[in-house]
Amino acid sequence: MRMLSAAAVMVLLMAPAYAQSPNINLMPEFQSKTPEEKEAEAIRDKAYKESLKKIPDTKTSSDPWGTVRSTDAPKAAAAPAKPKTKTGSTTN
Repeated sequence: MRMLSAAAVMVLLMAPAYAQSPNINLMPEFQSKTPEEKEAEAIRDKAYKESLKKIPDTKTSSDPWGTVRSTDAPKAAAAPAKPKTKTGSTTN
Protein backbone atom coordinates (compact mmCIF):
# COMPACT_ATOMS: atom_id res chain seq x y z
CA MET A 1 0.00 0.00 0.00
CA ARG A 2 2.83 2.38 0.83
CA MET A 3 4.48 1.62 -2.47
CA LEU A 4 1.31 2.44 -4.37
CA SER A 5 0.80 5.75 -2.55
CA ALA A 6 4.48 6.68 -3.08
CA ALA A 7 4.15 5.97 -6.80
CA ALA A 8 0.96 8.06 -6.98
CA VAL A 9 2.70 10.98 -5.26
CA MET A 10 5.64 10.73 -7.67
CA VAL A 11 3.31 10.74 -10.69
CA LEU A 12 1.41 13.75 -9.37
CA LEU A 13 4.64 15.66 -8.75
CA MET A 14 6.10 14.86 -12.17
CA ALA A 15 2.96 15.74 -14.19
CA PRO A 16 3.41 19.56 -14.10
CA ALA A 17 7.08 19.28 -15.02
CA TYR A 18 6.29 16.91 -17.88
CA ALA A 19 3.68 19.31 -19.24
CA GLN A 20 6.31 22.04 -19.65
CA SER A 21 8.98 19.98 -21.36
CA PRO A 22 7.66 18.83 -24.76
CA ASN A 23 7.90 21.34 -27.58
CA ILE A 24 5.07 20.25 -29.83
CA ASN A 25 3.78 22.26 -32.74
CA LEU A 26 0.03 22.13 -32.30
CA MET A 27 -0.65 23.75 -35.69
CA PRO A 28 1.40 21.80 -38.27
CA GLU A 29 -0.86 22.97 -41.11
CA PHE A 30 0.01 26.62 -40.37
CA GLN A 31 2.05 27.98 -43.26
CA SER A 32 4.28 31.00 -43.43
CA LYS A 33 3.21 34.17 -45.22
CA THR A 34 3.49 34.49 -48.97
CA PRO A 35 5.65 37.28 -50.43
CA GLU A 36 2.50 39.21 -51.36
CA GLU A 37 1.22 39.01 -47.77
CA LYS A 38 4.60 40.14 -46.45
CA GLU A 39 4.61 43.09 -48.84
CA ALA A 40 1.05 44.08 -47.86
CA GLU A 41 2.00 43.91 -44.19
CA ALA A 42 5.07 46.09 -44.81
CA ILE A 43 2.88 48.69 -46.56
CA ARG A 44 0.41 48.64 -43.65
CA ASP A 45 3.22 49.06 -41.12
CA LYS A 46 4.68 51.98 -43.07
CA ALA A 47 1.28 53.70 -43.26
CA TYR A 48 0.76 53.14 -39.53
CA LYS A 49 4.13 54.68 -38.65
CA GLU A 50 3.43 57.68 -40.90
CA SER A 51 0.07 58.22 -39.25
CA LEU A 52 1.75 58.21 -35.83
CA LYS A 53 4.07 60.99 -36.98
CA LYS A 54 1.05 63.17 -37.84
CA ILE A 55 -0.20 63.20 -34.24
CA PRO A 56 0.79 66.55 -32.67
CA ASP A 57 2.71 66.67 -29.42
CA THR A 58 0.76 67.98 -26.45
CA LYS A 59 2.16 71.23 -25.12
CA THR A 60 -0.26 71.72 -22.24
CA SER A 61 0.11 70.18 -18.85
CA SER A 62 -2.21 67.31 -18.02
CA ASP A 63 -2.21 68.15 -14.31
CA PRO A 64 -5.83 68.07 -13.07
CA TRP A 65 -4.86 69.82 -9.81
CA GLY A 66 -2.80 72.52 -11.53
CA THR A 67 -5.33 75.27 -10.87
CA VAL A 68 -5.74 74.29 -7.22
CA ARG A 69 -2.08 74.39 -6.25
CA SER A 70 -0.23 77.67 -5.93
CA THR A 71 2.54 78.34 -8.42
CA ASP A 72 4.91 79.75 -5.78
CA ALA A 73 7.64 77.44 -4.59
CA PRO A 74 7.58 76.68 -0.86
CA LYS A 75 9.97 78.87 1.10
CA ALA A 76 12.93 77.11 2.71
CA ALA A 77 13.70 77.67 6.38
CA ALA A 78 16.06 80.60 6.98
CA ALA A 79 18.43 78.74 9.26
CA PRO A 80 18.58 75.10 10.19
CA ALA A 81 17.31 74.36 13.67
CA LYS A 82 19.85 73.73 16.42
CA PRO A 83 20.15 70.11 17.42
CA LYS A 84 18.52 69.54 20.76
CA THR A 85 20.75 68.42 23.60
CA LYS A 86 19.64 66.63 26.67
CA THR A 87 20.02 68.58 29.86
CA GLY A 88 21.91 66.94 32.64
CA SER A 89 23.95 64.80 30.28
CA THR A 90 27.60 64.34 31.32
CA THR A 91 28.90 62.80 28.08
CA ASN A 92 31.33 65.00 26.13
